[in-house]
Amino acid sequence: MIRVLALMLLFATPQAWAAEPLVADLSKHLVAITTGFAGTDVLLFGAVEEVAGVGGGDVVVVVRGPNRSEIVRRKARRAGIWVNTGLAEVANAPSFYRVAATRPLAELASAPVLERHQIGLDHLELDIRPLDRRAGPEDYRQALLRLKQSQGLYGDKVQDIGFLGRRLFRTDVHFPANVPVGTYLVEVYLIAGGEVVSAQTTPLVISKIGLGADLYDFAHQQAAAYGIIAIFLAASAGWAAAVVLRK
Repeated sequence: MIRVLALMLLFATPQAWAAEPLVADLSKHLVAITTGFAGTDVLLFGAVEEVAGVGGGDVVVVVRGPNRSEIVRRKARRAGIWVNTGLAEVANAPSFYRVAATRPLAELASAPVLERHQIGLDHLELDIRPLDRRAGPEDYRQALLRLKQSQGLYGDKVQDIGFLGRRLFRTDVHFPANVPVGTYLVEVYLIAGGEVVSAQTTPLVISKIGLGADLYDFAHQQAAAYGIIAIFLAASAGWAAAVVLRK
């Protein structure tokens, strides 16, 4: 199946080859989250041409979720109890972030090039505003990265991109069960001679559908009513359990 997709891409777009040395696409552009959603993989595949004067290049894939505002809190032990002692506001943190590459990033390009395109966690630009006298932006940055990695939303390492021959490539992007909804950007870069020589961005939509989507929308659009119904159901379940146990 992978070879069929790759060959279709290679031979069905001859005009694209004349203009761009990089062509890539996704196996699907919509991830539907239903009630039983347990995560999924999306295949990214494509092909590259040799760059004139440079030769073959390397491929890097960056997947970014919608930016969200985040609050990161610092805890400390006080009298045997863990309490919040500081916090930082993060204004532009991607809700999801994964990187895949054909080689280690440090071997592909210099730090300024990686920073320009925000490739890799070390080069991800975050607007961090600490409200804490004992911890600075870097402390909260590392805390945010650890938190996102523990949730499976940020990759803890650069994934591999496999080549089929010299021109066709593929990689799988895993989305966990707790992946946030929204429009994602899948960025594919062709790097040769230490510079980005071609790039392509493809949107990917992750959306809730069915009963789960209806409940999600109701909870966010009618928060007060949702809360009242939740309390009523919880009280009813408790009363029913008490009746059964009494018998």
